[in-house]
Amino acid sequence: MAILEVLKFPDPRLRKLSEPVEKVTPELKKFSEDMLETMYAEKGIGLAAPQVNKLVRLLIVDTRRKDKEGRYEMEEMTDLEQKVPQPIIIFNPEIVDKEGETTFDEGCLSIPGYYETVKRFNYVEIKGLDPEGKELNIKTDGLTAICIQHEIDHLDGKLFIDRLSIIKSNRVKKQIKKHGYPDKKTEENGDDHVHDENCNHD
Repeated sequence: MAILEVLKFPDPRLRKLSEPVEKVTPELKKFSEDMLETMYAEKGIGLAAPQVNKLVRLLIVDTRRKDKEGRYEMEEMTDLEQKVPQPIIIFNPEIVDKEGETTFDEGCLSIPGYYETVKRFNYVEIKGLDPEGKELNIKTDGLTAICIQHEIDHLDGKLFIDRLSIIKSNRVKKQIKKHGYPDKKTEENGDDHVHDENCNHD
């Protein structure tokens, strides 16, 4: 597997629409594995294909947390989340049902070091294709639902800052233009938010 470059805002490639996958080929399956490796290397919990410069409708999510011994802490997940096998790799994801409302301090691997409160649906049902090309249906809530919605936005050329008020969005953009992004060492010493994301529950 390979570590891919994660595009950073304001790279215009992040604003392009991703195209549906007609068939999950071996090449696309390999690419999804590279995306997963990249997400883990960046300490994120979600990643969409356009973030690594490939305009296909593909996202990956893994919201499981590990303790210091490397064991997964499943008790921090909701009952629905625990029923969803992770990591999630889904081609052509589509929201077919949604309910409720929640907010979360979201971040993004494409906008590292910046976090803002975003409103999302609390529950979503998603359909798509798995890495074998078989139909996949996911019903979830909590952080997993939030991250999936965040990643689907990427497939449509949207970033979490687009869901903020104009004032807040402009403030973040001005800060990025003026200060740029923190280096990885600085960011690792910061808070643990939804980070492509470290999508944290939010």
